[in-house]
Amino acid sequence: MTKVVIADSGTKEQIANWHDFGIRYELDVVMPSTPDEEELFRLLPDAEVLVTQKVTIDERMMNAAPKLRLIQKMGSRADNIDLEAAKRRRINVSVVSLPGSVAVAEHAMMLILACAKKLILAHELTVKGAYRDLGIEPKLTSQKSHGFQWMKIPDLQELNRSTLGIFGFGDIGNEIAKRAHAFEMEILYFKRHPLPEKMEEELGVKYVSKEELFKRSDFLVMISPLTPETEKAAGAKEFALMKPTAYFINCCRGGVVDEEALVETLKNHRIAGAGLDVFVYEPIPYDHPLLSLDNVTLTPHIAGGKGNAAERQIYTVLENIQKYLKNEPLKNLIC
Repeated sequence: MTKVVIADSGTKEQIANWHDFGIRYELDVVMPSTPDEEELFRLLPDAEVLVTQKVTIDERMMNAAPKLRLIQKMGSRADNIDLEAAKRRRINVSVVSLPGSVAVAEHAMMLILACAKKLILAHELTVKGAYRDLGIEPKLTSQKSHGFQWMKIPDLQELNRSTLGIFGFGDIGNEIAKRAHAFEMEILYFKRHPLPEKMEEELGVKYVSKEELFKRSDFLVMISPLTPETEKAAGAKEFALMKPTAYFINCCRGGVVDEEALVETLKNHRIAGAGLDVFVYEPIPYDHPLLSLDNVTLTPHIAGGKGNAAERQIYTVLENIQKYLKNEPLKNLIC
């Protein structure tokens, strides 16, 4: 069987899952149990396919795998792979959009749209028949005669030509940017290490400082991991930088936000509103002050989709590898 090496280390359960899924695809899939580089290098001599998510694949690693034919990235960007070295070695490189990343990106866009179009308010007013408070009556509509905006909902926004800020630009941020381009949004991002300029040009994004991101964004999406560096990365100081017409979106972890500061900001209408899928405590306590605000759109941590993202990611990667071995067209072959 073709030997496939997963460069990222895993738990016993993850190693067993990859091995079992590999057998279904007639592949010998192995994975190091520790991030120790020596263990990974011991697996490389017979590897025909090398899969990576976060581990950097450089020329030294490629040279340790003389049989290597394909490097498969678990994600939508190959920024941790030495593409020039791969070209010299005539090793193919492919990327795949992971199901979990796509699901979160879709949810982020949904929250952006729900905020911009005041979806919750529009629904509630329509269901309640609140037009009666305006002294109007239902009338038969036609192409030319209709009741456009009969509730006079104020401050609806368009995404077209607005600015989207992405805090943390990994695979999920990349997927959000793809979708935002369809709305002709300007896309800014902030992360610890900026992308290479060439990649920024290809993705149509621009790196800015954290302060500038909060200042310029019409819609600011938090999509970074929760680490000591990112805990409460969005607090009173950052909210004070935002436009009064801006919306704050969080689809990563509740801890990246100072919730007390966010509540005060929303209470005092210092920003237009927020769309939140995650909270510091989950489920969000029933008496949490966020629940009483009229300028928030809340969902119960469902951005990840079906909840079996890990298995679907394995399937996605192994199916792409199988395509390569059968000489079928690959998803996102980049070299």
